[in-house]
Formats: sequence, C-alpha cells, structure tokens
Amino acid sequence: MTKTAWVFPGQGSQSLGMGMDLLDLPSAKEKFARSENILGWSVIEICQTNEEKLSRTLYTQPCLYVVESILADILQEKYSPDLVAGHSLGEYVALYVAGVFDWSDGLRLVKHRAALMDNAAGGMMVALINFDREKLEKAIDENPDAVLANDNSPTQVVISGTPEAVHAVISQVNAKRALPLKVSGAFHSPLMAEVAAEFQHMLDSVEFQQAKMPVLSNVEPVPSTDADILKQRLRQQMTGGVRWREIALALPDHEIERVVEIGPGNVLTGLIKRTSSGLILENVRSVAELPAN
Repeated sequence: MTKTAWVFPGQGSQSLGMGMDLLDLPSAKEKFARSENILGWSVIEICQTNEEKLSRTLYTQPCLYVVESILADILQEKYSPDLVAGHSLGEYVALYVAGVFDWSDGLRLVKHRAALMDNAAGGMMVALINFDREKLEKAIDENPDAVLANDNSPTQVVISGTPEAVHAVISQVNAKRALPLKVSGAFHSPLMAEVAAEFQHMLDSVEFQQAKMPVLSNVEPVPSTDADILKQRLRQQMTGGVRWREIALALPDHEIERVVEIGPGNVLTGLIKRTSSGLILENVRSVAELPAN
C-alpha cells in the first residue's frame, strides 16, 4: 500500500472564499459554530467577504486552522496518513490530525498565537528567490540580527530580522527576486523571544498526547510521536526556522510515496516538487477535490 504524508500550509496560502463549499456539511457547520464561540468572531463571515481582515495575522491563522482541519476530518473518514507535517501555522493542524490535542484546544492555541504575533513589531521578513546559497549563508553569518526563517526549497527562502540586517543580507546575496512579506514582525527569529515566552504559558496549559502517526516538526524534521518532544519542538517554533526543504527531503527517506496538501493553494506541493523528485503530489483545497470513496 502506498505510504502517504499529509501536509498543511500556513499563513500566505489563505484566499477569499476558502472553505465556503463546506457549509452544506453538518460536521463542518458544527465546527464553524464552535469556532465562533472560541474566537468571538465568524470565520465564515471573514472568509466570505472580508479580504482585508483575512490577510491580517490575527484572523488568518485561526481561519486556516478551521478550514484545513475540517477538510482533514472529512478525509480521515476515508483513510489516515502515515505521516504528517505542516508549514508554520500548518503544524498545529498536523498535530491535531495526529491526535496530539483536541480540536478546541488547538484553536485556542492558534487564537493566542495569532494575537501575539499580530502585535509583534520591530522586524521584517523578505522572501528571496533564485540565489547563491553559499553567499546567503555567509551573509547571515555576518549579520547576526538576520536569520533564515523559512528554508522552503533549494531556490526559495525567507529572511527574518531587523530591517537593517535583512537589507544588508539582501545586498550581499544578489537574489533574482526579493519580496517583502506583509507581516507585522520578524516571525521565526530570536526577535520573537518575548512573544514566545508569553505564548509558552498557554502552551503549557494544554495537555499533549502521544501522536497516532509520526510528525515532522518545523524546527526538527525528524519524525516523532512523543508528546513531550512534539510540545518542546512547538515551543521552539516561534523563534526557530521552518526547515521545510529538509522536511521535503526526508519524505522519501521514510518511504513516503504520496503527499497530499490539505488547504487552500498549492504552495507546499510546489516546494516539494522542486526539492524531492518522484513523489505523487495531490491537493485537497475543496470538497470537490476530496476522494469519492
């Protein structure tokens, strides 16, 4: 039988209208209603009509968690994955699917994380496309206030840090494209240490269970089902880098042949395609893309 990994995208993959084809399903209606009680606002309303709010961290992250988890629940009625992973916010959906915490606890964590990150300031993030990796590593070594926040693929990374340090790295690397990200702070960098410390209190209040299947974490792309290890890795995620390129490279090493990206867009399957060859790549972005049986 084909070994399958499910992967879940993070912030940046959201799109207006996402999840709205789920509204006719009773199980989805129940989750949307429960999310409104936890969040104090309507995921449906924002995903349907409010593009400006949907692009703001405070709303983006909970909306993605709700929509991706509902799609995963429906898919899990048909079969379960052999391994899961998620990109940044997507790791919370992966942990939920693996049974590490219940759905409501996961949404409360995401709500708190989103609020803290939305209030972060004093840094920036820039995506670099087509660059010399050796020059990049040297530039980051020479600019300690900039870090490799997202190592997405051999040709795409995100730099995070103080504006001065990030601009210094860009000037030394000569990337084909440098795209500033519309985020409030320097996510996945040491500049988030204060925010991460505040978030830890919330994280410590949630009980983690042993995972039902291995999880590849952002900060340590080695599969684990251990509750304590997975919680410790999540603690490190806010200040640590997303090692997605290494996650993609690890998939064939663990006999994964098929990867299903669950959620809006196709960012992760695109990154995996550029990193690991020979994998079957599929997307489940909507009800229409769910398997019939």
